[in-house]
Amino acid sequence: MRVAVTGASGFVGGAVCRELVARGVAVAAFGRRARVAAAHVGGAPYRAWDLTGAAPRGLPAVDAVVHCAGSVTDWGSAAEMFAVNVGGTRAALAAFPDARFVHVSTASVYDPARPTVRATEDAAPVARYVNAYGASKATAERVAAGRGAIVLRPHAVYGPGDTTLLPRVLGAVRGPLLVAAGTGRQLVSLTSVGNLAAACALAATGPVGRGVFNVTDAEPVVLDDALRAILAERGVRARPVYVPARLAAPVAAAVEGAFLLARRPSPPRLTRYAVGHLAVERTLDITAARTVLGYDPAPTSFAGATDW
Repeated sequence: MRVAVTGASGFVGGAVCRELVARGVAVAAFGRRARVAAAHVGGAPYRAWDLTGAAPRGLPAVDAVVHCAGSVTDWGSAAEMFAVNVGGTRAALAAFPDARFVHVSTASVYDPARPTVRATEDAAPVARYVNAYGASKATAERVAAGRGAIVLRPHAVYGPGDTTLLPRVLGAVRGPLLVAAGTGRQLVSLTSVGNLAAACALAATGPVGRGVFNVTDAEPVVLDDALRAILAERGVRARPVYVPARLAAPVAAAVEGAFLLARRPSPPRLTRYAVGHLAVERTLDITAARTVLGYDPAPTSFAGATDW
């Protein structure tokens, strides 16, 4: 069996390549970067391919595609996000029209305006999102589902090579304090990159050909416990303090406005998206992935985070 992986030069795509190779699957890796270290993709052959441009010639015949490519930021041009997340999905589908398609989506397709409490897959997509990231990922899901794809929805992916969640947490540290929104007692579902890679491998090589599946660690965790565990593992001498969501949200909106007026390309440390995803419960029901895909995730762990 041969599986193509898009976004292979990135955090999730690289982990998926390594997982598939470890399972004895032949992998064809594709990513935006001109080249990557062989170890990043498990030694799989790698070719550069920006999905917003033309496909390279001589694409191999594959049995399945794991589509990991996409924008992972909640800050930036809506046009660019739709071009990457929606246009890139269409490009990958067109390039491999006869292959099983595994689309790595996000829990950001669930309703951002209310808590997500053990949400099942039929609770999304919704009509309105707080930013272009959620809207573009929801649209990309619809495109993939229209081709009968398998859609995976992780939440807050972390692990070795993390370029989003861990840096954001550490960036919120101010001296002896880590400032966060909410109460700290809210439950959150997190997804280790190892668990997500395993789910991608099951979806690409298993008997199931279509469906939507939440993919998280074994059980939700209390946010305060998770933050303290990250700080301890990284050796950061700080403690979390919490700003009520009703106060954090308008401050985030004001900060976003200031950044937009200043045309700042980098995102502010506080955004409405970040507040919405950490200030209230965000938990997902993974029963479908367990029973249909045979997904058996490990519990949340930040062991070894000092080296991430």
